Amino acid sequence: MTEYPIVPSGDNVTRQVLADHPDLMVVAFEFGKVGAEGALHNHPHVQSTFVRSGRFRFTLGDEEREVGPGDSFVIASGMTHGCVCLEPGTLIDSFTPRRDDFL
Repeated sequence: MTEYPIVPSGDNVTRQVLADHPDLMVVAFEFGKVGAEGALHNHPHVQSTFVRSGRFRFTLGDEEREVGPGDSFVIASGMTHGCVCLEPGTLIDSFTPRRDDFL
């Protein structure tokens, strides 16, 4: 079993790959304080996000959505998205195919 490092992913945000395969990757993002951001971006991967803890305001294309523990959703390939932390916590993201840029 591979042990992946915890790496900075923004101001008060870290990411750690939990598991990977060429077809799928699971990543934990830790947001350490209110206001920490996952900057707006897009990528060719389909992404599923599960809120393990905390509260977040997500921008998904032209829509804004507030999510909390137990919520989950899918982000289509190429959709611009990002989030702002409203209460510190953890997001578990899955990507297909794998995000090679995270390795």
